[in-house]
Amino acid sequence: MLNTGALKGKTLFITGASRGIGKAIALKAAKDGANIVIAAKTSDPHPKLPGTIYTAAEEIEKAGGKALPCIVDVRDEQQVKAAVKAAVDKFGGIDIVINNASAISLTPTMETEMKRYDLMHNINTRGTFLVSKECLPYLLKSKHAHILNISPPLSMKPIWFGSHVAYTMAKYGMSMCVLGMAEEFKDQNVSVNALWPQTAIQTAAIDMLNGPEAAQYSRKVDIMADAAYAILSQVPPKAPTGQFFIDEKVLLKAGITDLKQYAVNPANADKLHLDFFLEDVEEYQAPKAKL
Repeated sequence: MLNTGALKGKTLFITGASRGIGKAIALKAAKDGANIVIAAKTSDPHPKLPGTIYTAAEEIEKAGGKALPCIVDVRDEQQVKAAVKAAVDKFGGIDIVINNASAISLTPTMETEMKRYDLMHNINTRGTFLVSKECLPYLLKSKHAHILNISPPLSMKPIWFGSHVAYTMAKYGMSMCVLGMAEEFKDQNVSVNALWPQTAIQTAAIDMLNGPEAAQYSRKVDIMADAAYAILSQVPPKAPTGQFFIDEKVLLKAGITDLKQYAVNPANADKLHLDFFLEDVEEYQAPKAKL
């Protein structure tokens, strides 16, 4: 997807933007000349995962944007408040919030330690609510106000709960923020939506979980960045709100039909692993399916 300049001068507050999907969205917006607040924990190099808030800032500025790296653990209210203040002091406001920071543990009930349960709920659900809450006073002043949560469409089908109920509850908490805040602010020109991938997305964190071979049946982070850009480029009140978007469907609607370009291995573009939480459960039982 080509950049149009729609985000030029806009300020994006992105959690978990030091790597993966968050950084990809940041780099896409930076090509427009956007201001990016990198709100993430990694200030020192991680022993297993690449990237810090400072290396991400360098990449963003090379891409054409302005960057503000902020050390933020979204569980810490004071760190979130300090980062929001720093963003407003530097850029004059906040136009867009991307709630991307997330923790995952695909464990059944009896194998889920409470510290892992608390981590997922405090980052995914509470962190999303907190960041949105603190940014909303500035979003309400913006003429291009968006909240975009990287979270799945809501479904009460038991298959999504039976194997990892703690993770599902935490991730669905992010999506419930979309449902509630979209309704709460629907008359105040704040667009609140969710974005979720149709297929597995290759990131360093997922490589750690599933092994590097899983990347052969995954897509690049670029597809999520392009889909996010298509959503965020729209200006409220004409922009949609309260929607649970799927990356592939967003791009097809935008006229991008060559999805093979997003496959890590184009030879496997028709054998991609599908992601969790897709509504048509029966269709997505198999680990691989044609696009």
